[in-house]
Amino acid sequence: MDKSPDAFRTISEVAELLDLPQHVLRFWETRFTQIKPMKRGGGRRYYRPQDVDLIKGIRHMLYDQGYTIKGVQKLLRDNGNQFLVAIGNGDLAAVEVIAQRKQAALEAEEQQSAARPRNDDEMLVGQPKAKPGRRFFGLGKGEDDGSASGEEGRLSRDNRALLQEALFDLLECKRLLDQVR
Repeated sequence: MDKSPDAFRTISEVAELLDLPQHVLRFWETRFTQIKPMKRGGGRRYYRPQDVDLIKGIRHMLYDQGYTIKGVQKLLRDNGNQFLVAIGNGDLAAVEVIAQRKQAALEAEEQQSAARPRNDDEMLVGQPKAKPGRRFFGLGKGEDDGSASGEEGRLSRDNRALLQEALFDLLECKRLLDQVR
């Protein structure tokens, strides 16, 4: 017996519907905070219809269009959930409307920024923001310091975030290479 389109679906039903392993859906929940299944007793997940549509859009962008997870996150950030839901449903008219709204907003922003005077320093590309050091992310011994111990040897929050981002990029590259093989 088929469920109505408005029915909630379990993780196994969504995985079967989208031809994805369940662990991929669980992983995507960690990368896309917009996916919020209801959880019942025992940790059982129930996906709302709008969650399923969003996952369809994410799947399409990752597997069919070749986007990375970071690229899809940027699409969600820039265009909102409805953009990927429309893609998941195959609603090209809604995708076009959302894209036109985004384009109009960008044009308005460009007009505002054109009216502002720019500082010449903003136009320089590749200008180092900090004095370059011989140490990698502040780790290891420098020429002028004795040792990297205690607080000096720890990564700053920003550097840790950069390393984490690089790790995610490498994992995404590995996923794409595995998919090609």
